[in-house]
Amino acid sequence: MGPESLFIVGLAVTVVVLLSRALAARMGVPDAILLVVLGAAAAFLPGMPEIALPPEVVLLGFLPPLVYYAAFFSAPREAKADAVPITALAIGLTTVTTLAVAAVLRGILPDLSWAAAIALGAAVAPTDPVAAISIMKRLNAPGRLVTIVEGENLINDAVALTAFVLAVEALTTSFTLGHGIARLAEVVAGGVAYGLLVGFVASRLRRRIRDPGSQIVVSLLTPYLAFVPADELGFSGVLAAVCAGFYLGTRGEGMLQPASRLPGQLFWQVLVFLLESALFVLLGLEVRLIVRQLTGAAWSSAILGAVAVTAVIVALRLAWTQFVFPLSRYLPGRHFAFDHLPWRDRLVIGWSGMRGAISLAIVLSLPMSAPGLPPERRGERLFVIGAVVFTALIGYATTLPGLLRRLGMTESDRVRIEYQEARKAVVDAALARLDELIEKGEVDDRTGGTFRRLYESLRDQVRTESGEDLDEEVTDVLVLRRELVRTQREKLRRLYSEGRISAEVMRAVDRWLDLEDPDIREVG
Repeated sequence: MGPESLFIVGLAVTVVVLLSRALAARMGVPDAILLVVLGAAAAFLPGMPEIALPPEVVLLGFLPPLVYYAAFFSAPREAKADAVPITALAIGLTTVTTLAVAAVLRGILPDLSWAAAIALGAAVAPTDPVAAISIMKRLNAPGRLVTIVEGENLINDAVALTAFVLAVEALTTSFTLGHGIARLAEVVAGGVAYGLLVGFVASRLRRRIRDPGSQIVVSLLTPYLAFVPADELGFSGVLAAVCAGFYLGTRGEGMLQPASRLPGQLFWQVLVFLLESALFVLLGLEVRLIVRQLTGAAWSSAILGAVAVTAVIVALRLAWTQFVFPLSRYLPGRHFAFDHLPWRDRLVIGWSGMRGAISLAIVLSLPMSAPGLPPERRGERLFVIGAVVFTALIGYATTLPGLLRRLGMTESDRVRIEYQEARKAVVDAALARLDELIEKGEVDDRTGGTFRRLYESLRDQVRTESGEDLDEEVTDVLVLRRELVRTQREKLRRLYSEGRISAEVMRAVDRWLDLEDPDIREVG
């Protein structure tokens, strides 16, 4: 593909992403649905080149930051409390789904070898929690459900991608059972060990870096430094990236130092959004190539395969959550039991099986051709997996809100309450420490009084936002802060328009005012 074609494709992806974002907000549907639909429509525009994305681009360009980002923001304490249901879903269900889908595809697409069928099964086995979690949080579903679905996704990505790597290796290498078990142990152990090493080294390096730009660059390089060398050494690059992200996410220093946190978080949010969006658009842009490759009987087998695989993954997930979960009561020890998980919770978890960017990345990174993987049937394979991802996303995403409401699971206000209580607790701690310093004589009365007024103002603001009753003489601090910040911004603009300050200074002061603006904050 030449420079002109690359420019056209890049422009198409950009326009589709922006248009989908705007329409999704108005229509109340997940972005991914419109990304695929509009991407497919763009594929048939005059002058649009046919897209056949090289597998190496997806494998190395998309996967490392996506799995690293998901691992970094995991919740280890909450996940530990629900380790059994998370493990049962992430390892048990993912493995069973991979094998079941492989068996179905072998029956419908007989040209596939078992290794190729397992690779495709691994593509649709992992769930994507983005749509499910956004719906649950928007409707204030119980926090435990969010934790289980998020925890499952972190591990099942690694499980599915490890199975995929071994299956692709088996396409060109003779595998025996013993050799397969040995390679699995090597791939897993090597990936975990190397990923933890990268996380350890990165955490030490970041302590020595103070420049925000350099810190963001190092944070971007980390998943690639974990993934690529591990993959070259024959280990699991995915597990290495996951373990590096998990290690850094659970350390005190975090992904970025405080001075770089705001721009760094924005950078990573935009990067992950663009990568996930681009995968869906690229799948849509490949529709023309897929349609051209599907002729005659190929259409029948492709449609049958998509329907059969979708039915299998939906039925398996519901059966697993409703019938396998309760078997935990027979495990020894109360620590391992989770039979107390109500049937309503199990139903919601079972109905949160969206597929997304990782599934697309896996299938697009499958070799163009290999023994047992006919190149002329690539259109069928892409159609089946793409249709499964699209159908599962639409089916689950459009019905999950109604299910949560019908089951009466939309009343929890846990996150907001915890957020307000945590803010109040840390402000109270600061006031108590200030009193200690004043009493010891380490802070003079004038300075202490200034800081006391500041922190008492913050405490009143928290009480106002949480709806607590305040004395009548206490001013609404939130409204006052908004007005004062607005006044400061107006004065700043006047200074610039009068030529008294430069644009650089105006932007610097504007960023400083962002930290004071009560409307520019987020939980998490």
